[in-house]
Amino acid sequence: MSLVALSFTLLFIVITMLLSVWQKLDLEKDIAIGTVRSAIQLLAVGYVLQFIFKSGNSFLIGLIICIMIIVAALNAAKRAKGMKGIVWRITLSIATMEIVMMGLLLSLQIIEATPQYMIPLSGMTIGNAMVACGLFLTQLKRETESSKGEIETLLALGATSRQAVQDVLKRSVKYSMIPTIDGMKTVGLVQLPGMMTGMIVAGADPVEAVRYQILIIFVFVSSSAITSMLLSVLCYKNLFTKDLQLKKWSE
Repeated sequence: MSLVALSFTLLFIVITMLLSVWQKLDLEKDIAIGTVRSAIQLLAVGYVLQFIFKSGNSFLIGLIICIMIIVAALNAAKRAKGMKGIVWRITLSIATMEIVMMGLLLSLQIIEATPQYMIPLSGMTIGNAMVACGLFLTQLKRETESSKGEIETLLALGATSRQAVQDVLKRSVKYSMIPTIDGMKTVGLVQLPGMMTGMIVAGADPVEAVRYQILIIFVFVSSSAITSMLLSVLCYKNLFTKDLQLKKWSE
């Protein structure tokens, strides 16, 4: 795609901003900032990846994956304001998932140990895990607040903190996986995923593109499950005080 053709895509942004003005949504500023930031960030990442791909330096590969994990954790943590120590818990959950998933992909020789495979796959997997964490924490907050009476009753009857919130954690984990599972059911029928579409546009064999997309879908399901379940184990105690009283999220 030429730079001239790429510049024409700004028409989509202009249309969106005009619709915002028309409907008085007051989103013009956010759209403009988001447009500039996304363009700058993607261009910068493009040049960085170009350098890493050429160098093949293992340290740089590990560094960029670590940065992805940290940024993802900081973003997902915004869904749990008031919960102390949530950033490191999310970081540990995503990092563990990344080690497990990438370890299996490399050890089983499903992908090659090159930056061209490791970085894009890690980025998509970490991004999916970030969404799962955000959804889990959002639902956990709702479930904790709506089930406060039930949780306190169980505690009064002698249940441990884990037993008292077990059902809440289950519902929150299920909620975090809904988008991934729904995506599995409709992929190829309702939507053609980004990776598959990108490969086809780049000239790859559609069947080969489908194989890689199947790999991504299966990895997404597992990454969502591992991340949200591990996060539930790490954070449930933080819902209570030392006296086993339910904390308020605003504390």
